[in-house]
Amino acid sequence: MSEVVVVHISDLHFGGRADPPQLAVLERFIPSLEPTVIVASGDLTQRARHGEFQAAQHHLEALAAAAPLYVIPGNHDVQWWRSPFNVAGPRAKYGKWRRYFGEELSPTLELDEVIVVGMCSAHGIAFGSLTINPNDLGVRGHLPTAEVARAREIFARTPPAKVRLAVLHHNVLPGVVSDRWGLARPRAAQAALLTLGADAVLCGHDHTEGAGQIAGRLCVSTAGTHSLRTRGGRPSAFNVLRLDGSRIQVAPYRFVRGEGTFCAGESAWFTSERRAASPL
Repeated sequence: MSEVVVVHISDLHFGGRADPPQLAVLERFIPSLEPTVIVASGDLTQRARHGEFQAAQHHLEALAAAAPLYVIPGNHDVQWWRSPFNVAGPRAKYGKWRRYFGEELSPTLELDEVIVVGMCSAHGIAFGSLTINPNDLGVRGHLPTAEVARAREIFARTPPAKVRLAVLHHNVLPGVVSDRWGLARPRAAQAALLTLGADAVLCGHDHTEGAGQIAGRLCVSTAGTHSLRTRGGRPSAFNVLRLDGSRIQVAPYRFVRGEGTFCAGESAWFTSERRAASPL
């Protein structure tokens, strides 16, 4: 099996927070990495407006010329005000997303060497996403049991040699700068993610890049943002995962505005527990 290269971007925020010069550089830079697949883990828009979705769609179509593209919605892509607590049904919140990016909120993309399975964590103001902090309304997400079960079933029937990537929007590890979780009931969500049989989990939301593990067992890639709203004055960044056998390398690529390019930072290395234990 050859090396699988995953470009992991997130939180583009087309709209008032977008950074068009950086996004133009990103569009030119990603093909140089020769990715196997490109994953965009949500918050493509700022206010879920038609013009924002159209700009995001145009940008991502350009990226898709370099490799197969996978997208999943984030909390900013959900028109939660159309159906808070699902009073008008769940479909009302996702109408624009479905118009521009397809019917499936949690799609599956299967390639020769990798399978990408989504789990929708962006539900707007919903009972499962509530916390005691009112500032979390519409911001935090949750991971429904049905989403986890569906992803687990898909991975269970996937050939063992194929790299398995699970994707959701909200960060499943505390933010590097903010120390904030993206999900309500994060410990329960982590325990559920450990049951998937995935090699890595990809997420975003916190606007700070990171790499870590759940319980020392499951690799997590958290992509940063390509908007103007970064945390702590840090540069924008995305992650590149390289998977070869049971080894997983996660390297941040940070935007150097003065040079108009992205430069690789220090890599983190992990082992896929599943791939190390199974003859592939």
